[in-house]
Amino acid sequence: MSGIVQNNILRSSGTVAVSAAGLNWVDTIITGSTATVEAGNGYWVNTTSNTCTITLPSSAEKGDQIVIIDYARTWGTNKIIIDSNGLNYQGEDDTNIVEYTTDGQSVNIVYSDATKGWIPLEDDVTADEPVAPTVQRAIFAFGNDNNPSNTSNLVGSNGVIGSDVTGVGTSRSAMAATNYGGDKAIFAYGHDGSSFVSLKNLVGNDGVVAADVAGVGTARSLPAATGYGVGLAIFAYGYNGSNLSMSNLVNSSGVIGTDVTGVGSARRALAAVRYGSTGQATFAYGRTGSTVNISNRVTNVGVIGSDVTGVGSARQGLAATTYGGDKGVFGYGKISSVTAITNKVSNEGVVASDTSGVGSARWLCAAAGYGGDKGIFAYGYTTENVSMSNLINNSGNAAADVSGVGTARTEISAASYSFSA
Repeated sequence: MSGIVQNNILRSSGTVAVSAAGLNWVDTIITGSTATVEAGNGYWVNTTSNTCTITLPSSAEKGDQIVIIDYARTWGTNKIIIDSNGLNYQGEDDTNIVEYTTDGQSVNIVYSDATKGWIPLEDDVTADEPVAPTVQRAIFAFGNDNNPSNTSNLVGSNGVIGSDVTGVGTSRSAMAATNYGGDKAIFAYGHDGSSFVSLKNLVGNDGVVAADVAGVGTARSLPAATGYGVGLAIFAYGYNGSNLSMSNLVNSSGVIGTDVTGVGSARRALAAVRYGSTGQATFAYGRTGSTVNISNRVTNVGVIGSDVTGVGSARQGLAATTYGGDKGVFGYGKISSVTAITNKVSNEGVVASDTSGVGSARWLCAAAGYGGDKGIFAYGYTTENVSMSNLINNSGNAAADVSGVGTARTEISAASYSFSA
């Protein structure tokens, strides 16, 4: 193996072995489907693309040691197989299959003798990956207060909505917004009162809305947006005179990609939310020629799946937010009349049946996560524009109305931002 620096001692048998002062760590990451390892070395094995068979030395002496570590936490998907190469492994001969199939596992084996052979000194699992910080704040912005607006309202980590902030960017409504880059937000698309627009406005981790950036995919209104993967986001669906089936991916710098067409049933006025520990998401509900309850899951690499027959009441003009760290909830909207029902989304992406509503029935509201594991729905339209909010606790349950939270408006958007409380 290349990349090894050794400190050696003389064994009692007259052969050379690695000093007990420590293992030599091989600096080349193993990524292939096979690898042969040597005593006295430590190895990182990356099985992102394939399983890997690790062949041990054909001869060994008491005290020989080898350490193998799951480099990318992928052994649960693509296992490693230990070939003991004619020697025993935990007292069993090499006709037995030895596999390690747990994400984050490390295997530390020491050779004993011909009877027991290689014995794991440790085969531990690192309990948790490093925990990413959680977003603490949210922003509601743009919308329609009887005219297109660019007003924004910041939400603290306590769920309290602040007063109106004079807007930056073109006044418009019926757009979408989402978190990106971990601690920032992006608003995009919409209608400025006379035409569909293809604009975006980035929001820094300080909650400041930046100026317009033009030309980011097909101009449209009433799309939905959500985060996925690590620091990434996606806008999809919408309306530009007809319902659309397209998406635009957003990278971790807030750059919106070109249109990707044909991603499930064309529709508008739907909602989307992230779920799961690895960053999947789902788009759900909306209006085709009528209100629907279909959903489309998004993988953690931004690929939208085919339609899934829905759960819960078909409706449009709803909103969605994360809660509990890895789950989501869809809420409010319009069936034939406005409603306050919610539908929770599990950390596996399963949409639950209707939960009777709490708070004022309304539609064309917005929602975002805050406080690390909670959410908030706010604004919207009953028989008029409203200024109210409903907090979502970390169990996904909605609280009663809180009134008077900035200028009443509808067709508004919201997103989470900031790691700082």
